[in-house]
Amino acid sequence: MDLRTRGLTIFFCDGSKLHIEFPVQADNEFAALLKLKEVLQQRQIIVEIDGAILVIPFENIKYIQGYPAPSKMPGYSIQGASVRE
Repeated sequence: MDLRTRGLTIFFCDGSKLHIEFPVQADNEFAALLKLKEVLQQRQIIVEIDGAILVIPFENIKYIQGYPAPSKMPGYSIQGASVRE
């Protein structure tokens, strides 16, 4: 994976998922966190994919996985975790 590649896997309430890869969108991690904060406030994800716009309302999303994780996480985050099923 290119160090400048980012990705999201969006898991929907109906059990389906969508994987999106994209280049870095902000100049630094602080700017990226501000962008994330704005997305959370708007309650939707808007993505330009191959010249088309995709709008994904949060009401349809179960959870979102993003990579890579930023080196500085919010103080209230749990770090070093793993998923067990």
